Amino acid sequence: MSALRSALFALFFYPGTAGAVFLAFPAALLGREAVIRVTYGWARWHRWCAAWLLGVRVRIEGRPPRGAALVAAKHQSMFETIEMLLWLDRPAVVLKRELADLPGWGWVARRYGVIPVDRAGGAAALRRMLKAAQAAIAEGRPILIFPEGTRVAPGEQPPLQPGFAGLYRSLGLPVVPVALDSGRIWPKHRFIKRSGTVTVRFLKPISPGLSRPEIEGAVHAAINELDR
Repeated sequence: MSALRSALFALFFYPGTAGAVFLAFPAALLGREAVIRVTYGWARWHRWCAAWLLGVRVRIEGRPPRGAALVAAKHQSMFETIEMLLWLDRPAVVLKRELADLPGWGWVARRYGVIPVDRAGGAAALRRMLKAAQAAIAEGRPILIFPEGTRVAPGEQPPLQPGFAGLYRSLGLPVVPVALDSGRIWPKHRFIKRSGTVTVRFLKPISPGLSRPEIEGAVHAAINELDR
């Protein structure tokens, strides 16, 4: 049954994604809000496909932040990458510069307001990331970062990437850690997904002003609450 559900999901979701990309290009010419509306519609389509074709439900614990905040989330699957667009209010997503530089798609992503990060770019790259983050804050948007840097399987708890602490210290925003367990039913790099409930836990904000070891330790422990 899981294989059939996964095939149906792919049959419906990916053509819908292609349609959203097609709409995003003219939307990008109209400005950021138009791109955000297309992106929101695509995320709603993903939610429908995940719920009704795969049988994936979500249990939200805690309260998603509103307004400017730094949201640091566990990353186990594509599922939360898209769902975060609905749980948060127009989030500015920190992602690899390679993705933001892809021909065509990268231009649309930048129009949406993503925050590219170049892990090998040193201080200059950090300054560019901060400039993009400050622009998002000025618009009242939360900043979404996956501080471990990539998707990990359940049970894996890699150290946080150094860019997270730099962003935290420079922006002076509270950090809202997010723990989740999507990898149990939506394994990375796997076609077959299982039905079930994904728990997403928005935890108590962590105040600005902590040292790098303190904030990294606190966030690492928090985002892995459901992975013990």
